[in-house]
Amino acid sequence: MNIENIEAFVYVIHFNSFNKAADALFLSQPSVTARIQSLERELNTLLFEREGRNFSITEKGKQFLPYAQQILQTYKKGKQQLLNLSAAPNELRIGSTVSVSNYVIPDILPIIKKKYRDLQIKLTTAPTEVILEKLLNKELDIGFVRNVTHPYIDCTGFYEDPIRLFVHQGHPFVEKEQITIEDVSREALVFFECGSLDWMKIHRLFATLDHPPNIDYHIDNLETAKKLVAKGMGISFLPELCARKEVKEGVLVPIHVPALGGLSLRTNLISLKDSAMDFSPLCVDALKQII
Repeated sequence: MNIENIEAFVYVIHFNSFNKAADALFLSQPSVTARIQSLERELNTLLFEREGRNFSITEKGKQFLPYAQQILQTYKKGKQQLLNLSAAPNELRIGSTVSVSNYVIPDILPIIKKKYRDLQIKLTTAPTEVILEKLLNKELDIGFVRNVTHPYIDCTGFYEDPIRLFVHQGHPFVEKEQITIEDVSREALVFFECGSLDWMKIHRLFATLDHPPNIDYHIDNLETAKKLVAKGMGISFLPELCARKEVKEGVLVPIHVPALGGLSLRTNLISLKDSAMDFSPLCVDALKQII
């Protein structure tokens, strides 16, 4: 029996979608369908009822599912034992998004290194989807990413970074007691866009106004956005952690905007399920010392 066919079956059930299963397996949708059909021929039974683009798992499919999951788990453990892990025990391979690499990793690594002096650390900075792929291929041990869902991955919340409005020292907002989204919309805005759902909430806040916000700059780089605000070119919504140094130096000032509520950017810590080397607690302990 082909292990890849069983894997395709489990993924389709997990995602409740052939297309999403194909994306997770880095395959085309027809390839996933072909694997399911091959498995059905091997088992001599239908696993799914199909009606056009819709499908549902059959009773035989439900009966086979726990066995398929067990087969995959046993195969994974056996393969890992034979490979004897792809990294030496004294090596930690980290993948992270750009913001984490810039504003979290430099504080975490010295703490980890102090506790484990012989540990060699390799950092890869990449988008979430690339980090996920490298983790699945066992090219990384852990990853710091936005939210992901995958049957082979453990994903836990690592850090919530509040989104705040920042202005330069001397801006009128510094002395104003109450700042509304209407007040913000009339200022020159340096809008940092990172694609998060929380940033979409900011867009929706502006959509409630009678006039569009005054966005002078659309920026996709946090350092550039901060420097523009510091030079008095506008004000900006930014993750709090990225501006910690500038706030301490008095270059930037955080402003409370009640309408923002509890907006934040969430960073998750991901690792392979049942990994023999679990570095997650090590990173969590380091975070507690710096936040």
